[in-house]
Amino acid sequence: MPIDKEHILKEIKRTAAENGGQPPGRQAFLRETGIRESDWLGIHWVRWSEALSEAGFSANSFQTAYDKKELLKKYAEFASELGRLPVDAELKLRTRTNSDFPSNKTFQSRFSTKQNLVSELAQYCKEIQQFDTVIHLCEAYSSTHRDKDSLESKVDGDCEIGFVYLMRSGRFYKIGHSNSAGRREYELAIQLPEKLKTIHTIRTDDPVGIEAYWHNRFKDSRQNGEWFDLSAADISAFKRRKFM
Repeated sequence: MPIDKEHILKEIKRTAAENGGQPPGRQAFLRETGIRESDWLGIHWVRWSEALSEAGFSANSFQTAYDKKELLKKYAEFASELGRLPVDAELKLRTRTNSDFPSNKTFQSRFSTKQNLVSELAQYCKEIQQFDTVIHLCEAYSSTHRDKDSLESKVDGDCEIGFVYLMRSGRFYKIGHSNSAGRREYELAIQLPEKLKTIHTIRTDDPVGIEAYWHNRFKDSRQNGEWFDLSAADISAFKRRKFM
């Protein structure tokens, strides 16, 4: 059964957004989506360029990436909508649900570190005299993160600020954050009657935000405070994440 044309177009837009606004070549598209040439060639289009054009990418714009001010505007709008600076998981979700929103990798490549991004974001908002709330968020972030972080999900992981951990004691699981997962395990172990075991840790430069993400995701399983009665599927979902 042929793959629906609208689905292919949506995937072209998504992969382009994750690549800084540049649409993929046919081989890159296959690697990213699993959609083969035989799924569209002679069925929906004769040439790949026709598919890209129908997805909204003209021949003159195939190599065009996001302008820096456009990136800052999109980030500011999202931050204003959230009421906080977005964390990695929120950026990824935004990209998946909105093909016009750039990927976190795009912000990484253009700004290198989150501190650079926040600094330029504040300056941009001041210049256009908009997003006063975002300016305050940037100033608050800068005052507490100076020289301490890199952009979320940076692939080389050269700035390990903290951890969000999943630990088990008896039948219940604790989700918390710490700058030292091993030290936190020791501190908790001496307070609990049953043996404590670390199940998994996630490196992050936003421990508080990522901890809140998992607390909210598992809110229906909360027992007391940071303790949860998790299913095997819940635990597997947490363990799939290495960095957020």
